[in-house]
Amino acid sequence: MEQICYDCPRKCGAKRADALSGGVCRSTSLPRVVRSAPHYGEEPCISGENGSGAVFFSGCSLRCVFCQNREISRGGVGETLTVAELRDMLLRLRDKGVHNINLVTGSHFVRPIAEALSGLTLGIPVVWNSSGYESVETLKLLEGLVQIYLPDFKYWKSAPAKRYSAAEDYPAVAAAAIREMFRQVGPYRMGEDGLLRSGVLIRHLILPGQELAAMDVMDFAAENFPQDAVLFSLMSQYTPMPGLDRFPELQRRVDRESNDNLVSYMRRLGLAGFWQEPDSATDAMIPSFDGTGVRA
Repeated sequence: MEQICYDCPRKCGAKRADALSGGVCRSTSLPRVVRSAPHYGEEPCISGENGSGAVFFSGCSLRCVFCQNREISRGGVGETLTVAELRDMLLRLRDKGVHNINLVTGSHFVRPIAEALSGLTLGIPVVWNSSGYESVETLKLLEGLVQIYLPDFKYWKSAPAKRYSAAEDYPAVAAAAIREMFRQVGPYRMGEDGLLRSGVLIRHLILPGQELAAMDVMDFAAENFPQDAVLFSLMSQYTPMPGLDRFPELQRRVDRESNDNLVSYMRRLGLAGFWQEPDSATDAMIPSFDGTGVRA
C-alpha cells in the first residue's frame, strides 16, 4: 500500500513508494543505505576506541546549502533494504565490535527503522543522529528503541534557517524535538569506560557570521535542562563546500578568536561536553559513501 508521508515537520504528503518520491527528502518508503561501518569521527564518548557503528542513510528533509554530505543528502543513491535486510545489517555491524549503532539522518525512514529495531536485541546502545528537524509525534515512534539522541541544533533564528536550510520553522521545531528526546531518555549516563550509555548530546556547528547564535543555542541547553543532564558539543569543523557563490558570508572558516570566545562561554555556562579546535575544519572525516557494509 502506498504511503502518504506526513512524518517530518514539512508534512508535504509525498507518495512514498518504491520509486523516489517528489517530497523534499526524495526518498522511497523503504530505507536506502549508503554505508554501514565503524566510524571514528564522532565525539569521544560515541566513537571510543572501536568506533561507532555508523549507518548512513540517503536523503534528508533539510536543504542545507553548506552540507558536507551533499552527494547522499539529496537522495536517489544507496541500496534499498527491506526491514528484514536492515535488521540483519545492524546485527552484522554490531558483530564488528562497535560501541553503538549510530543511525545517521534516518528521520525520513523512521517507520521501517522502528520496525527493524522492535524486538531486536543488540546489546549496545542505539544512537539517533539527526538534524534536529523532527516532529514530536514521529519521535514518539522511537521511544524505548533509542538510548542516545544526538541531535543538531543548527539555528536559533528563523531568517538563517530559511536562507541556509529552507526551513523557516527550524528553531521552534528543533527545540520541541530535543525536549521530547530528553523526556524519553532522561539525564545522560556515562559508563566507567567513558562511553555514553544513554541520554541527549546536543550538537551545534558554528557557522561564520552566526557566532551569536551559538551562544543562544548554548543558553537554550543551559536553561531548559537540569545542570549536568545533557551533553553539549560545540563544533568548529565548518568547511566551505563548492556551490556557495550566492552565500559569500559562508565562504570562510570560523576564526580562532571566535571559537575561543565561544568555548569560554560554554565553560561559563557550566555545560558538560565537548568542543573542537579550529583546525578541525577539514573534510578528512567525511567517509566514502561507496556501499561499504550494506550487503553481506
